[in-house]
Amino acid sequence: MSEEEISFLSVEEASRIIGAIQEEEDIQDPEHRILTVYSKDDKELCWFDYDEVIADVNPGKGDDAKEMVSNYIIRRIPSWVLDM
Repeated sequence: MSEEEISFLSVEEASRIIGAIQEEEDIQDPEHRILTVYSKDDKELCWFDYDEVIADVNPGKGDDAKEMVSNYIIRRIPSWVLDM
């Protein structure tokens, strides 16, 4: 089985459309957290698994942790969000 290749927006393009990144409860599993990405007009664009992002980023404690997570997500916004 072949996997579909995912293309990502450039950081500049992603930054232009992202309005917010919110940590939220997964409505299907209240014990699970997700990071939902919203557009500037408050539309849900995509989401990321909180545990996977934290494991990949491995942020320390402090003010930089939120910025590190945001930067990680901004570099991984799939191009299909433009079709929404």
